Amino acid sequence: MLGPFTGYCYIRAMNPSGPATGHPLDSLIAAADRALRALAAPARATRPYPAAAEETPEGRASREESAALMRVNHAGEVAAQALYHGQALVAASPATREFMLRAAREEADHLGWCEQRLRELGARPSLLNPFWYAGSFAIGALAAACGDRISLGFVAETERQVEGHLDEHLQRLPAADARSRAVVAAMRADEIGHGAAARAAGACELAAPVRLLMRGTARLMTGTARWL
Repeated sequence: MLGPFTGYCYIRAMNPSGPATGHPLDSLIAAADRALRALAAPARATRPYPAAAEETPEGRASREESAALMRVNHAGEVAAQALYHGQALVAASPATREFMLRAAREEADHLGWCEQRLRELGARPSLLNPFWYAGSFAIGALAAACGDRISLGFVAETERQVEGHLDEHLQRLPAADARSRAVVAAMRADEIGHGAAARAAGACELAAPVRLLMRGTARLMTGTARWL
């Protein structure tokens, strides 16, 4: 027989999108459910896969380079889910919380697209995805704890840096890999939109040392995820 607490957790986990009860555990259980879905469940995109209809045959070296870059992008999308989930959990206002959750849902398409492309390339995701998620969730929660304007500023700066990262990948992906290039281009368009939406919602400009720290952290993740 389920105890009251266990029964409550089971009901909320089975219906995380159901009406809120006002119970203080609601937000934590919903956050745990989102983490499990991001890390353990197959990613499912709600929008069509943006890749080219046919795949151009490539040499082994080119496929390995595409796989490494798409593994980095997949790890980045795991981190993006975590950032938004952490920010949503600690957001001061319901409007900002919904902004973060809406962006996370849109970013989930990117996760699905990258996962599908990795399967096509016969490659695996980063082995460190749980670490990327946990660290990014903590960073997102910390940003949100500083206030909504700073949290939105964090989104705007993150998306600015991600745009540059994706521009670099479009240059480095093999010219014949039209499928990966189509996925990256579609992701880039969404990231630009998220950054613009955050600025329109009142994002503040982050201090230069914070921006540099974010850039260094991103380089650590991308450099490691390429191999692990």
